[in-house]
Amino acid sequence: MSSRSLTLLGSTGSIGTQAVDVIRANPDRFRVRAVSAGGRDLGALARQAVELQVEQVAVARDDDRAHAELTAAVEEAARAAGLAAYRPEVLTGPRAAEHVAGNGADVVLNGITGSIGLRPTLAALEAGSTLALANKESLIVGGRLVTQAAAPGQIVPVDSEHSAIAQSLRSGREREVRKLVLTASGGPFRGRSRAELADVTPEQALAHPTWDMGLVVTTNSATLVNKGLELIEAHLLFDVPFDAIEVVVHPQSVVHSMVEFVDGSTIAQASPPTMHIPIALGLAWPDRLPDVAPACDWTRATSWDFLPLDDEAFPAVRLAEQVGRAGGTAPAVYNAANEVCVAAFHRGELPFLGIVDVVGEVVDQHVGNLGGGSDVDLGVDDVLAADGWARGAAARRIETRSRD
Repeated sequence: MSSRSLTLLGSTGSIGTQAVDVIRANPDRFRVRAVSAGGRDLGALARQAVELQVEQVAVARDDDRAHAELTAAVEEAARAAGLAAYRPEVLTGPRAAEHVAGNGADVVLNGITGSIGLRPTLAALEAGSTLALANKESLIVGGRLVTQAAAPGQIVPVDSEHSAIAQSLRSGREREVRKLVLTASGGPFRGRSRAELADVTPEQALAHPTWDMGLVVTTNSATLVNKGLELIEAHLLFDVPFDAIEVVVHPQSVVHSMVEFVDGSTIAQASPPTMHIPIALGLAWPDRLPDVAPACDWTRATSWDFLPLDDEAFPAVRLAEQVGRAGGTAPAVYNAANEVCVAAFHRGELPFLGIVDVVGEVVDQHVGNLGGGSDVDLGVDDVLAADGWARGAAARRIETRSRD
């Protein structure tokens, strides 16, 4: 098969660095045209750019020194690698990722965290690239903006759960699907009651038992907001009604999700916990790359548990379903309010249970007083305006709670 050109958004993050692992192992399959990151670690980004010999390197930083500092970092990394003549195009600013996302690469991997990934997602789709989507927030907040911009099959999911569903769906026709089953590890607090979650610390919330992720995603896994976002994502990706999507807790994180068919068959995708497999599939879809990660060892005795979700202790999934049904800008409000609450929790300004409580209050205010709105005729500016409103509303509620 011929080599594919790639653009990596969020290249220095968890998804991006694991994607580079896959690319290193398959140098004949991929050629990276651009890398982009937030800009907190210019040295790491520069070293990636030099190693992969990209044409473009971009950071989201919007200050006077960003361009000069990134240029200097690339030059230093190039000299260290014995490639002093290497000079990629350097882009900086809040639209830099959007610019490289639209460069026409065969595949754009969107590994950005948060709603800031929306414009790059739309740029990649508009350019005709296959979108390997790890940035679930852009689909969730964009809703129909994204699904209507995408050609059939243009979006390939990279979340392990949605990759598992996409793989399982190969086993039957669309009309034969009865329901999708999303698995959740349950996070570090599985089995605790709501009362037992009252004094959870940020350090405890980041101690995920099976996955190594960034601060926001790991915290979202602890609150199960991540599973709520994935519920909405599954609805949008696979065009399946919420009544036909179920969430179950699977602590071992080996069965990544399942599809139940009308004849009573359930097809599951299983592998030891690793993001390398869904990332590799996102880059090479519909092909599989060899030896991406170790398979399950079927010679060893093992057991897998599946448990019902405790909606009282972890109400984020139920709230997400309500948000998804409301549609319009409600999912953008849910996501934005959560991002503000997660940051406040890690600053010690909000208790763990307050994260989802405040998100629910902001969503209720938006849907009840401002109206969730319709998906019809929503534009990017409408979505981002709702995002901004939600951030302000969440911040005000957090401040009020702190005073009280």
